[in-house]
Amino acid sequence: MPSVNRPYVLAGSEGQALWFLGNLVTVKATGAQTRGRLTVAEFLNPAGFAPPLHRHLEEDEMFYVLSGTARFLCDGEELTACPGDFVLLPVGLPHTFVVGSEEPLRCLQITTPSGFEDFAKDVGAPAQERRLPDPGPFDPAALGHTAARHHIEILGPPPNAHTGA
Repeated sequence: MPSVNRPYVLAGSEGQALWFLGNLVTVKATGAQTRGRLTVAEFLNPAGFAPPLHRHLEEDEMFYVLSGTARFLCDGEELTACPGDFVLLPVGLPHTFVVGSEEPLRCLQITTPSGFEDFAKDVGAPAQERRLPDPGPFDPAALGHTAARHHIEILGPPPNAHTGA
């Protein structure tokens, strides 16, 4: 990543690439570049993907949808997002999302303050290829312990892609 306090441009495929819960995450800006103010990452989530129900105890989480669709579930509300839509999930509120079944979801994820990049590095692994892998299973207990170290609470399993429950 570029050095602190210098302007930079990253091409579409540039940035630190990680496999994170079966998703390709390309980190575009970290706390080191933003004086701890925010993290920006491009996510490529497979069709039908859903993360566990969780809440961030320190970060607001935002998504700007570039392609694909997703149904966001936050604090009892359901928000459907399509390309060009922006979603805000405020700090402390339980949330998850379900990617549409037709195509992957490509979006920018912004968290403020920064720090999400450290969680993604602790859970994920460096990505050599920039295509979606078979996500395979993940260990919920290990994820919960790592999440807790990063001020994220895992509250429940991922929702069912068809029912939202």
